Amino acid sequence: PILPARGESPAPRRLVYVYFPNGCSLPAENDAANARWRWFPSGEGKDWQFTDVLKPLEKHRERLSFFGGMSHPKSRELLGHLAGDTWLTGGDLRFDQYKNSISVDQAAAQVLKSETRSPSLVLSTDGGVGYKSRVSTLSFGQTGRPIPSEHRQRSIFERYFSPSGSGATTSDRRRSLARDKKIVDLVLEDSKRLRKKLGERDRSKMDEYLDSLNAVEEQVKRNEAWLDRPMKAFTADHLNLDPNPRTAAQDYLRATFDLIVLALQTDITRVVSYMMGREDGMGFGDNFPKIALGINKGHHTISHDMADGHWPEWGSFDQWYAKQFGYFLDRLAATEDEHGPLIDSTLSLYGSCCSTTHNARNYPAALAGGAAMGVQHGTYRRYDEEEPFSNLLLTTLHAAGVKAKTFSDSTGVVPGVLKA
Repeated sequence: PILPARGESPAPRRLVYVYFPNGCSLPAENDAANARWRWFPSGEGKDWQFTDVLKPLEKHRERLSFFGGMSHPKSRELLGHLAGDTWLTGGDLRFDQYKNSISVDQAAAQVLKSETRSPSLVLSTDGGVGYKSRVSTLSFGQTGRPIPSEHRQRSIFERYFSPSGSGATTSDRRRSLARDKKIVDLVLEDSKRLRKKLGERDRSKMDEYLDSLNAVEEQVKRNEAWLDRPMKAFTADHLNLDPNPRTAAQDYLRATFDLIVLALQTDITRVVSYMMGREDGMGFGDNFPKIALGINKGHHTISHDMADGHWPEWGSFDQWYAKQFGYFLDRLAATEDEHGPLIDSTLSLYGSCCSTTHNARNYPAALAGGAAMGVQHGTYRRYDEEEPFSNLLLTTLHAAGVKAKTFSDSTGVVPGVLKA
């Protein structure tokens, strides 16, 4: 397809949310022997320096901002691992209740989806939803129910990118979509009929199932609407679609980052969430320290183990995660669409739901990119707890042109991040 000339149409505004689990390495600020292993930069304002943990991001200094002290007020007293469910929602998991709410990526997708084939990509290392308090997804729908994540790179590629090269004719694909639509309609009809016969507990499970079916139905309709609109041309020879998370941790994460970059370049979606690992020693990610660095402990164990060498072990693994995020930024900077480098039209939030072990306060948080979205970088801002983390989430929405008045328990956008 012929692409419009650079600047001919408004540049897309894109959002990516990237999460790492189990908090981060934070030796005390007066611990000079281990200062290099603190996740947060040293200094403050514009006068700050990278520690060893974040050195892999150094080349992008002018495209980065860091934020300290923020957290979700309703999550501050939770066991840190539970707060992972609320990182993008600010939902309420206190008092043995589970009242989650829509995640910021899905709030953005509701507005931006009219421009793209898919409302969003919901990705993780493990796939699915996990379970309450230990989810394997960052994304939650309008009613606060988790949205299943995808993690098999080949399946992701075939689902979102294969129409341009599948060999099937438009009429063949139209017939296939019609069959899919009919099947979904029949299953929805049967499920709604069955729901009336269920008890309250089973009905709640059925509602989750119906939410998933409704999402499938919506996507089938979207596929129909986009059927006659060609995808942007792309090359896929650089993609690794079959990395093994049990033996090649770096390849596994970078294969997904490559797919995210391709999705943004081809404008398949403008909203992505990516959970690089699950909380509490669950899933593939817990073994990444051993696979990638030869550390004979799981990530969760490292976050608890206070023996000699604790901070260098934890800090070096945080550094490894930063390298993977740095790879993603490198790819965004090196990849262009008709408007220029993707990093200028993509704002990424990188962080976790707690700081040190089980402490759901002082979230590690970094914003990257988005120069064409009015984002101003180069500072490390430290806040007290009067500034809720939802203010940063609301700021990302505004950067993407989603001018919501509030998000979750926000009190306003973070001052100074966006150009007036």
